[in-house]
Amino acid sequence: MAVSPGTAVRYTFHYVAHRARRLFLFGEVQKSVYAVVRSGARSYRVEEGATITVDRRAGDAGDAVILDQVLLFADGVRVRAGTPFVSDAIVTAQIVGHGRGPKIRVFKYKNKTRSRKTRGHRQEETTLRITKIEA
Repeated sequence: MAVSPGTAVRYTFHYVAHRARRLFLFGEVQKSVYAVVRSGARSYRVEEGATITVDRRAGDAGDAVILDQVLLFADGVRVRAGTPFVSDAIVTAQIVGHGRGPKIRVFKYKNKTRSRKTRGHRQEETTLRITKIEA
């Protein structure tokens, strides 16, 4: 494809991540503050304003929750990893609401005995909105 002088060329990279595309096109990178926190048996990568769904936590909608098990903290300049936790890092969240996850079907089957047992399960969940990450 020949491009005449003075004509703007528009590059499209649909397969490249958004941040990498901005770095290539404009030479800028958005520095974000994020943390990796543990809630229950799972780890979550969180940023301020993000909404995550965790296992059921005590409290009503609107209550503040402190997540003090911070495994990793990054402020855009440096990354701090804990052993196992970052000692002075705290993530504050607000409870948005409680709900239940998708229904799963538990099916038990024993051959040659005509034994079949079907049971359903829905996991209790809490939705949190991250309000502050500080270290």
